Amino acid sequence: MGTPEDIPAAGIEVGIEADARADSAGLAGPARARHTAPMNPSDATPSAPPAPAAAPLVLPRTGIGTDVHAFAAPGSGTPLRLACLDWPGEVGLAGHSDGDVVAHACCDALFSAAALGDLGSNFGTAEPQWKGAAGSALLAEAARRVRAAGFEIGNIAVQIVGERPRIAPRMAEATAALSRAVAAPVHFSATTTDHLGFLGRAEGLLAIATALVYPVDPSARP
Repeated sequence: MGTPEDIPAAGIEVGIEADARADSAGLAGPARARHTAPMNPSDATPSAPPAPAAAPLVLPRTGIGTDVHAFAAPGSGTPLRLACLDWPGEVGLAGHSDGDVVAHACCDALFSAAALGDLGSNFGTAEPQWKGAAGSALLAEAARRVRAAGFEIGNIAVQIVGERPRIAPRMAEATAALSRAVAAPVHFSATTTDHLGFLGRAEGLLAIATALVYPVDPSARP
């Protein structure tokens, strides 16, 4: 048996060994935890700011339009109005307005793209104010209605199908006139049916157009 003086020393050694085992096992008691230094809030890693909300996807819209008119009877004195131009010396097209199939197809395509109906529902034969109206006036009004509905016009492509008149010499002039009327780019082209059908027999003219518009506000009408 050891001396009384040896007993406290042994107890201290046992206590130290117990504390070491507790530390290594993560079991330090409350007394030891109280001596742990508190974390300074400034040492914490700052959280990333929230990501901004994604902008709504705005897609362009396309529309298609067609128009066809028969030529008026020879000697009727009906002037030909086509692609917003006068064509002196040519027999004109019969119609409620001026029969400009190119301008009318462009109108139809714009209304289709903006879901505003079609040419007939906007400029119907029952509305006397449009009787004899120039194609340029109808096209400008169609563009105005499309913009008023919350859209902007990207471009229009229109093609005329028929045997006459000869378009090539005035292609650039017609393209410029159409673009002015709609206040947006218009591409104008022409083709034939190689003398097939009523178009090949020069009984009338057909025009087909496509239009691209896009909403200027994502809440624009569908």
